[in-house]
This record gives sequence, structure tokens and C-alpha cells, in this order.
Amino acid sequence: MTVSQQNSLTEERDKLKRINLRWMVFSGSLYTVSSIQKNWQESRDDCIQKGADLVTINSQEEQNFLNQFDKTMWLGLTDLETEGTWKWVDGTPMTERYWGPGEPNGRTSENCGHIKQFNVGKRWNDGNCNTKTFWTCEKKVSP
Repeated sequence: MTVSQQNSLTEERDKLKRINLRWMVFSGSLYTVSSIQKNWQESRDDCIQKGADLVTINSQEEQNFLNQFDKTMWLGLTDLETEGTWKWVDGTPMTERYWGPGEPNGRTSENCGHIKQFNVGKRWNDGNCNTKTFWTCEKKVSP
């Protein structure tokens, strides 16, 4: 093995160690929760820089997994493209819905979805995309 190959393997090992310290595994995906607050686009940009995107929720189990973090957090859910048509950032249809009572209410500039009330059954809210809050990145694990 050449020195270059050895250095490359060492770098890859160290990268995986860092990932394991910050990323949690759940149902075929890796998740990381922010410790600071940013607006929706800044949050999404952070996820993309990590090779991920804002979280998309596809089951009650995944919703329950996110609730354990006990934080208000951005979701990868928006109706910025067409008012009232909510889409996930990865292009998948929104099949699961956990909107809070009366949500989404479509108030002015409320075009980004987030988990607002983590201690009740229906938790999602449509919020102003410029509000700063926590977020969760999700990276799908290749089969």
C-alpha cells in the first residue's frame, strides 16, 4: 500500500468517526440535529453542505423519533413554489401529515413547515421562513 493510499484510508476512517459522533441512525437514514438556530434556507444550505437535506417525515415512527429531541425544528417541507401545495424538498409527495389544529393556516409569509409543539399528537406548523429555529438534516443510506 502506498503512502498516498494509506493517507486516504486514514482520512476516510477519521471522517467516518466524525460522522458517527454527530449522526444518528434510524430506519435507513442518518440524522443530525442542529445546536444553533438559522432560518429555513440557511438550515437547508447547512444540510446540503453535509451531503444531506432537511428531514422528510414518512411515518409516525419517524415523527416519534424526531420528537425525542424536544426542539422546535425546520422540516424539509414548503409551499414556496405554489401557495397551499406542500412539498418535501426531496420531491417526494407528502403522504404523512401531522399538522397542528388549524394548520397550515397560510398566514402571510408562512411557507415553511416546522415541528412546533413536540409534546402533542399533531405537531407541524407553517412558519415564516425567515424565523430562526433549529433543524434536522437527513441523509438517506444507500442500500
